[in-house]
Amino acid sequence: MPKMEKVYFVGAGPGEPELLTLKGLRLLKQADVIVYTGSLINPSILNYTKSNAQKHDSAILNLDEIVGLIAQSVKQGKRVVRLCGGDPSLYGATQEQIDILRTQGIECEVIPGVSSFLAAAASLKRELTLPGVSQTVIITRPDGRTPTPRREAIKTLAKHGATMVIFLGIQKIRKFCKELTEGGYPRNTPVAVLYKVTWPEETIIRGTINNIASKVEQSKISKTAIVIVGKILSEGDYDRSKLYDPHFTHAYRKGGTTQCSKEASQ
Repeated sequence: MPKMEKVYFVGAGPGEPELLTLKGLRLLKQADVIVYTGSLINPSILNYTKSNAQKHDSAILNLDEIVGLIAQSVKQGKRVVRLCGGDPSLYGATQEQIDILRTQGIECEVIPGVSSFLAAAASLKRELTLPGVSQTVIITRPDGRTPTPRREAIKTLAKHGATMVIFLGIQKIRKFCKELTEGGYPRNTPVAVLYKVTWPEETIIRGTINNIASKVEQSKISKTAIVIVGKILSEGDYDRSKLYDPHFTHAYRKGGTTQCSKEASQ
C-alpha cells in the first residue's frame, strides 16, 4: 500500500502568478493532483504544474465530491494541492474540507497566500492603517447565501469608523452603502472598488459612499470585486508614524539624529 501523503491547501494569491509564495509554487510544481477553484484562479497559474498532473475544477463539484476526490488521491499516495483563491483563511470554505479530511485520518497543511484586499491596497498605494486616521481594518461581507450574524451587520460595524474591506458584495453595493451611512460614515467618505485586482483586466473605480454605487452600476461590474471604505483613501492629513520619528527612542534606535542621516544630509 502506498504511503499516504498529506493535502496542501495553497493560497494562490489574487491572480498575478508572480504573487504565489515560493512554498506554494514549489508544492504546485510537485503536485500529482490539483483541485482548484476555477472561478477565482488565474488559469495561467496552472502552467506551473507538471505536464502529467491531474487538474480538477472544484467550481463544478459539491463538498462531498471535492473531499472524496482529495481523499481518494491521497490514499493512492498522490500529492494533492487544493488551490484556493487569495488566502485560504478568508471566505474560502476550507475549514469544512479540512475537518472532514481529518476525520478520515488525512493530514492537512495550509500555505498562506496574498489576499486580494492586500493586493488592492498595493494597487491603490495606500496604507490601510494610517496613524491618526485608522488603526483598525474590518474585513466583512454583506448577507448572502451565507448569512452574517446580526452583531456583524455592516450598519453595526460602521459605527467604528474604521477602514472597512467588503468582500462578496458588489451586487449589493447600493444597499450596503446605505447601511454604511446609517452606521455613521459621512456620505463623502472615500470608497474604492477594485475589479480583478492584479489581473490584466484590473479596474479601479473611485468615489464616495454617496456616488460609488452609481459608478459601479454604470461600469457593469457585478462580480470578482473588492470594496475598500475609509478616510485612509483620502490624500489629506495623517500623523507621522512614531516608528521612524527622529525624536522617538526604541530598543534599536536612540532619539536624535543618526550617523546615517548626518551622512545623507552632507
